[in-house]
Amino acid sequence: MRASKVADEIGVVVHGPEVVDCGFAERAIDRLSDLGVVTAVLGGTMGRVAVIDGGLEDKIDISRREMPSRSVKRLEPESDFVILLNYAKTEETALAFGAMVAERSKPRKPLVLADCGGGFVAPLPMGGPLSEETSRVAERVGRALGLEVADPPCSSSRMKSVGRIVRRWILGAVPGENVSINGTVIGRALKDTVELAAIEGKIVEVHGAEVKAHGLEKIPTVDLETAILRTGEIRRTEKVPRTVRRRGRDAALIDHAAEEAFERAQGAMVAVTVGDDTTAIAGEVLARLGAPLVGIVDGDLDRLCARTAVPKGSVVITVSPGTDDAVGRRAREEIFGGGDRISMEGLCVDDLVDMVKRVAGEDLVSMRRF
Repeated sequence: MRASKVADEIGVVVHGPEVVDCGFAERAIDRLSDLGVVTAVLGGTMGRVAVIDGGLEDKIDISRREMPSRSVKRLEPESDFVILLNYAKTEETALAFGAMVAERSKPRKPLVLADCGGGFVAPLPMGGPLSEETSRVAERVGRALGLEVADPPCSSSRMKSVGRIVRRWILGAVPGENVSINGTVIGRALKDTVELAAIEGKIVEVHGAEVKAHGLEKIPTVDLETAILRTGEIRRTEKVPRTVRRRGRDAALIDHAAEEAFERAQGAMVAVTVGDDTTAIAGEVLARLGAPLVGIVDGDLDRLCARTAVPKGSVVITVSPGTDDAVGRRAREEIFGGGDRISMEGLCVDDLVDMVKRVAGEDLVSMRRF
């Protein structure tokens, strides 16, 4: 006879750094462990930084960079139900986020949103009318976490495709906040809802925000359906940085790719970072990995991350206004041979600094060591 299962398998997808920093993620995982066996994952860049700061690597798997919907799909086959742990600005944005993840993941098993910002649990429809099983799971999860159960969202209301035009909305913006696409700031919010439209990957309309043309130039094409869209800082909470030593032997190039900083920095003893905000965000990651950076900046900081850590031994090179992109391109060709990785065998950080200074040439303004 086949042995009967004694406990549920529970998949948990943790979204964002705030839910980790406030302690809710750890408490929720501990309480959910009373219901069954918990497998928790987190795939975002600053969320993984938060997990390291909290010393939670043994409870939350941060080995993969992936969207929440992809995490749901990956966990679902081995889980009886999946829970999204989130910390949204408002209940509206929380429910819209949950609905969007449900629409993208198309779950076949119960999917539930637990939002500690709003203090509620909400069942998420499984591609049709809400099932009784999902409602029962939401009740169980609500009791376990001490949260009220809210009504399910009707729709994400965040995406629409008509012909060649893809439209996407960002809800819950605060006027004055940065609007970013995949870590690149493209404007500042003027209203609480920002609308973007793209044709064949090119942004053609932005409503509800003052556009930063130079930011849009940095992302000539983008898949609006899968892009990471944000307003405000990428980490609103604050924790004391914690370092885990993972230095390697290579130099990595992180050129306006802050969202990929973890992957780019793996196995690197040092990284060359291009762009003010990329340098700031990559610094947060590299500080946890114990690797210094050589940053190329021009003073055009949008402050996607207001509190940043700079790894010890880092050097930030300031170039003439508006030239960090060009200097970065020359660094890729002349230092990295057109790629994004080189061996540092027989070289030290100062050797790399000298290479970047030579590439900067007459655009070099100043240099600061940390």
